[in-house]
Amino acid sequence: MAKKVETGTNMIDHFAEFKEQKNIDKTTMISVLEESFRNVIEKMFKTDKNFDVIMNPDKGDCEIYQNLEVVADDAVENPVTEIGITAAREIDPECEIGEEVTKRIYFEKFGRRAILNLRQTLQSKILDLQKDAIYSKFKELEGEVISGEVHQIWKKEMLLIDEDQNELIMPKEEQIPGDFFHKGDVVRAVVKRVDNPNNNPKVIVSRTDERFLRRLFEQEVPEVHDGLITIKAVARIPGKRAKIAVESYDDRIDPVGACVGIKGSRIHGIVRELRNENIDVLNYTSNPSLFIQRALSPAKISSIRINEEAKKAEVFLHPDEVSLAIGKEGLNIRLATMITGYTIDVYRDIQEGEEDIYLDEFRDEIDDWVIEALKDLGLGTAKAVLNAPDSILAQADLEDETLDHVMKVLREEFED
Repeated sequence: MAKKVETGTNMIDHFAEFKEQKNIDKTTMISVLEESFRNVIEKMFKTDKNFDVIMNPDKGDCEIYQNLEVVADDAVENPVTEIGITAAREIDPECEIGEEVTKRIYFEKFGRRAILNLRQTLQSKILDLQKDAIYSKFKELEGEVISGEVHQIWKKEMLLIDEDQNELIMPKEEQIPGDFFHKGDVVRAVVKRVDNPNNNPKVIVSRTDERFLRRLFEQEVPEVHDGLITIKAVARIPGKRAKIAVESYDDRIDPVGACVGIKGSRIHGIVRELRNENIDVLNYTSNPSLFIQRALSPAKISSIRINEEAKKAEVFLHPDEVSLAIGKEGLNIRLATMITGYTIDVYRDIQEGEEDIYLDEFRDEIDDWVIEALKDLGLGTAKAVLNAPDSILAQADLEDETLDHVMKVLREEFED
C-alpha cells in the first residue's frame, strides 16, 4: 500500500465559522463535515464506497483517499475504482496487478464549484442539526415555564425571543385577556406544544394553559415544589377566575393555607401574573359529593344527588344561595363543573308549601336544548328562571323570541 502524502492544506478552516456561529460540539461537527465531504464525492464520482475520508480534529484538516484496484494498463474499465499498473507504481513502486493502492485526493484541486457545493451541503446539514436540536430541546420543555422578550406583535400572534435567540410564538388565544405588552417586555409563559411541519420546528407558548397556573404555584409555594403538597386538579377561565384543588399527605400541613400564604402573600404574586385572575384554592377530596360542595363554594348546599355512571350531580340550594353557586357571569358553576368533571345542575330547594316546578316538567312545551341551556346556568326551576336577573338570562344566549316564549309558558303555569 502506498504511503499517505502529507499536505499543509487545511480544508476545515474554510468552514470553521459554522462551528463558531452554531455552537456545534466538536464530535458532531466532525461527523457533519465527513458526511458533507462524502456527499460531494458521491456527486462527483457517482460513488463514495471506495473512498476514505479522514478528519483530523487535532490538526484541523481533512484527508481523502481513493482505494483503487491495480489492473493492466489496457484493462482499465472504470477509472473511479481501477488504476493501470504504470500509474499505480508511481504511487507504490512495489505494487502488483490484483493488489490495491491508495491514492490521495486533493479536494481543493477540483475547483471552486466543488468547494461551493461542499459549503452548501454543509450549510444544509447544519441547518437541519439546528432544527433537530430546537425541536428536541423544546419537546422536553413542554409544560414548563420559560421567559422570552417581546420582539414583534401582530394582530393574531406575538413573537418572543428567548435568551438563546430561539423564536417562540404566542397566538392571541394563548394570551390572557388583559395582557398588553410592548416590544422589549419580558414575558413568562408555558411551552404548550412544538409543531414540526416539514422539519421546521415552531414553538407555541401559552399563558392561558392550565399548566401555566400549576407551574406558577410550584415556583411560588415551596411545599408544592418539594412535593409536600400535590395539585390534584385545575380549572381556569383565563383572566377571570380559576379553581385549584390541592392535597397534602402530611397532616401537619394545611395545603390551602400554605398555597395562599400569610395574608395572601404567596397567591398575590400569581394573581398579578395572571392579570388579577381570581383564584379559589380548594381542599381536594376523593368523595365526589364533598368535592362538588367545596367546588361550589361560597354557596352552601342543602342536598345533592350524584349519578356516578353519568357523571352528573343535582344540587339543591336555598333560593338565596343559588346566585352564589352560579356566580357572576356563571363562572362559579362553570369552574365547578370543569374541576370536578361532573355536569352540575343547580335547583332551588323547594320548601314545604312553596309552589315551584322543575324545568324538566316543561319539556313538552319548551325545547330540550333550551331547558339544558337554562339549567347550565343553575336555573333548574320555573321560579328560578322567572326571578333570574336579565344579566344571568342573557348568558343562555337565547333569541328574544325564544326567551319570551319560555317566560310566557312559565308564567301561565302559575297563573293557572
